[in-house]
Amino acid sequence: MDEQQSAYIEEANELLAELEESLLELEEEPGDMDVVGRVFRAMHTIKGSGAMFGFDDIADFTHGVETVYDLVREGSLSVSKDLINLSLAARDQIKAMLDSADGGEAVDEEITRKLAASFKAIQGSGDTDSVSITEADPIPVQDNNAESGGSATYRIRFKPAADIFKFGTNPIHLINELREFGECSVVPHNTQVPELEEYDPESCYTFWDIVLTTEKSMDDIRGVFIFVEDDCELQITIIDEEHVNGDAEYKKLGEILVERGDILPEALQALLGGQKRIGEMLVEAEAVNEEAVASALAEQQHVNKLRKNRQEKTRVSSVRVDSDKLDALVDLVGELVTLQARLTQRASVLCDPELTQISEDVESLTEELRDNTMSTRMLPIGTTFNKFKRLVRDLSSGLGKEISLTTEGAETELDKTVIDQLNDPMVHLIRNCIDHGIELPEIREQNGKPREGTVHLSAIHSGAYVLIEITDDGAGLDVETIRQKAVSKGLITADDTPTDQEIYAMIFAAGFSTAKTVTDVSGRGVGMDVVKRGIEALRGTIEVDSKKGHGTTITLKLPLTLAIIDGLLVEVGDVNYVMPLAAVEECVELSREEALTAQERSTMTFRGEIFSYLSLREQFDVPGELPEVVKVVIAEAMGDRICFAVDQVIGQHQTVIKSISKAYKNVEEISGATIMGDGTIALIVDVQRMVQAAIDKNNQPVCKAA
Repeated sequence: MDEQQSAYIEEANELLAELEESLLELEEEPGDMDVVGRVFRAMHTIKGSGAMFGFDDIADFTHGVETVYDLVREGSLSVSKDLINLSLAARDQIKAMLDSADGGEAVDEEITRKLAASFKAIQGSGDTDSVSITEADPIPVQDNNAESGGSATYRIRFKPAADIFKFGTNPIHLINELREFGECSVVPHNTQVPELEEYDPESCYTFWDIVLTTEKSMDDIRGVFIFVEDDCELQITIIDEEHVNGDAEYKKLGEILVERGDILPEALQALLGGQKRIGEMLVEAEAVNEEAVASALAEQQHVNKLRKNRQEKTRVSSVRVDSDKLDALVDLVGELVTLQARLTQRASVLCDPELTQISEDVESLTEELRDNTMSTRMLPIGTTFNKFKRLVRDLSSGLGKEISLTTEGAETELDKTVIDQLNDPMVHLIRNCIDHGIELPEIREQNGKPREGTVHLSAIHSGAYVLIEITDDGAGLDVETIRQKAVSKGLITADDTPTDQEIYAMIFAAGFSTAKTVTDVSGRGVGMDVVKRGIEALRGTIEVDSKKGHGTTITLKLPLTLAIIDGLLVEVGDVNYVMPLAAVEECVELSREEALTAQERSTMTFRGEIFSYLSLREQFDVPGELPEVVKVVIAEAMGDRICFAVDQVIGQHQTVIKSISKAYKNVEEISGATIMGDGTIALIVDVQRMVQAAIDKNNQPVCKAA
């Protein structure tokens, strides 16, 4: 396969992702001709480029789909659920054909034939209601969508009442608040200011024309004026939107003035025959004043600049780079970070001021290069969220349920490696929400709930982590049912009294399931244990919270990146360890006697609170005696603050994570290693797993802060 064909496959896959999103949107709004146009253009591009690069089978198949949507565009055919189902199946078949051309499994030609015949039948009959695709819809859905958002440009005329000052309002503060929303151009109008002898300092004679480009909504803008809206003349109009592909050149000056109501169309036409600039002619003819022209010019320049920048950004906004090249770049930056650490250490030993300065400059540049390199691998989580829309649609339909998917925080960014490995755990969790969590429509109505259930996905940054929540408004978890199942499987005894959170955690045990029947979706006791292992492999944690009858929330806490982290370098005996700095809250000191007492009790008191206490020397069986002064690192783990005792705290360290030998795969407390500046190895401590190992070893829960 040549380079052009590979590029076509990559572009076609992106178009198929957009196509799936458009089809799902069209299902909600069948009469939206803009969406119909997007579907048609995607099919047209796939067909045309396919024929150009030798993918004749794809071009021939796509031609039938394109023809049907051309009929929809002309109004000869209406959009129905059957047409959407058929189109989604066709989209899946095109994906299969692309995968086959790229070395994947062979395409089922019978499915291709049946789908092509169905579209041909629609073209002949002009009817989509009688078309069935029961026999031609076996292809699973796995693809990406991208949710489009954007900014808009608003024209705002703010004309406050003359007595606005008497109510304690300063209009300038309102305008400054608008400036914080985005790029803003403001033109004041002072033509109504009287002569000095008639001037009232307590009256407002000025009004403003404002052009604002922002991602905020019109309601947000109107909210700025909420307390003065009844005492002013306020006009807010959208004049340009990011998603509209307009020409770089904005409206003519005269058009803007007419649109604003500053001049009548007849007066404008009467002056257009002159040779001067339109603004000069209008002012000379006293059709409008200079400030109105200045305001219109400001709007014209604002939007022209915006559109020009948008076109330039479109031309150079992105460069397609193979992910392997990015991975190689991150590896090289990691080696550079290690080399820089050696340089810094050597400079500190030689005490050469010039070498120290060079070392500090290299360290600064390396840190900036590291951050920029890592940012190139960051992707919005929305690329993962939106692919589940099709999953929820198809699965809920198959189970006879009515479920919608909502998302929040789609712009939150994560490392591409984390996103790639997050897909399978998320699929398991969403399938469980749909199958186990959300009830059938009839049962929901009996319980006073709306027929349609909701699965909500949200993401938010939390320090060096991202918190992802999967929430459903279904039946929730039954604590007693889970407890009885745990007793029957020997996870606990009948006399044990675990907390609700500990009971919820039992659903992640291998082979654990409370389903009464086995379905195609769940019930075999596999999946949730896979989810936990997958999240832990990403150095993340998973927590469950539920309320019977009201729903369940599963929270995933994931690191932003898996390649390079900021760590706290500590020492135990002659061995260096690195603890993730994002989990560390503070460090304190204990005397040897205090440390021995805390180690014996497995707890320590700090600022009137009791914390669990773990000694790294004891956990790793490091020989030797405790130092006179023991350092204690207080870190967040297992949802609480835990104290980790070490011999020395050396300081912050940029940590390039290296995998360790498979011989140590059972050492769960260590998540990797890093190379120090002097060539020695430091082990990276997984604080979450270390606490869990201590719980399993001692068979007792973590002591919560009190």
